[in-house]
Amino acid sequence: MSEVIKTDVLIIGAGPCGLFAVFELGLLDMKVHLVDILDKLGGQCAELYPEKPIYDIPGIPLVTGQGLTEALMEQIKPFNPTFHLNEMVETIEKIGDPLFRVTTDAGQVFEAKVVVVSAGGGSFQPKRPPVPGIEAYEGTSVFYAVRKMEQFRGKDLLIVGGGDSALDWTLNLQPIARRVTLLHRRDDFRAAPHSVEQMRALVASDKMDLRIGQVTSLEGEGGQLSGAQVKGNDGETIRVDCNIILPFFGLTMKLGPIANWGVKLENNLIPVDTEAFETNVPGIFAIGDINTYPGKLKLILSGFHEGALMAQKAHRYVYPDKRLVFQYTTSSSSLQKKLGVN
Repeated sequence: MSEVIKTDVLIIGAGPCGLFAVFELGLLDMKVHLVDILDKLGGQCAELYPEKPIYDIPGIPLVTGQGLTEALMEQIKPFNPTFHLNEMVETIEKIGDPLFRVTTDAGQVFEAKVVVVSAGGGSFQPKRPPVPGIEAYEGTSVFYAVRKMEQFRGKDLLIVGGGDSALDWTLNLQPIARRVTLLHRRDDFRAAPHSVEQMRALVASDKMDLRIGQVTSLEGEGGQLSGAQVKGNDGETIRVDCNIILPFFGLTMKLGPIANWGVKLENNLIPVDTEAFETNVPGIFAIGDINTYPGKLKLILSGFHEGALMAQKAHRYVYPDKRLVFQYTTSSSSLQKKLGVN
């Protein structure tokens, strides 16, 4: 298990609301770590519609999901937040007043005085392929994310999918794997054209394999794969030798472990007060689409407002003996100094 990380605030979810909360917390001298189940920042903005235009961010007539994420990252740069990607928070335990012990599925443990849930509608979780018995191999031979490339060195990999994740990992793992086979249901890919060209060049030079079809069954014992049966579009079934399968079938939104964190739920959302967007558990806040209250609007700008008020209350937990004086960034030299303004 990793060494315990101690921080003022732990934010669960690195979408736009979670990122802007870093700014508001940073202005008040609170150190922040963020955990997100995705392998990139920006939440559903970056994952589901990176190029889709957003028209209702105040002062910005048009911005893409990726553009907004990049702008927020630039804005919070002075506060040096630490990100933990490809991790899902599994448990939150109250161990002090205020103090929480938070554990992720990667075994990382945090201790924080404040926890902020900014998880959108829940956690993005991988879609499981419709292959009988695949559950028995998950975590030992079937992985839905790549956390450490080294664990796949010298392995026979079957990568399933036709999007950017499947192609990116095919290209990244091909040099270290014993053999890589890419499987997609059709010979047409949704990934970046340059990535597809690189993949086809590797196939042409016999450095990897490309199969068209779908996995119908798995072979192996004790959670360890030895191969997969693949049915091609021509109806013929072949065996592909593999001891690791990496399926990239996209993501689905699920409430996930949030239901076990001890916070009150209402129709799979977290009720909060409208003074500070605090949950029924003192010290745990919820901002963005995951929360609910009378008059709630699921807008990014609403989440920004919630993050600002949350930070004011969080300051009381982190600095109980320190008086908070409200200041404007336009006129406060101390705030401008924190932002690196000359």
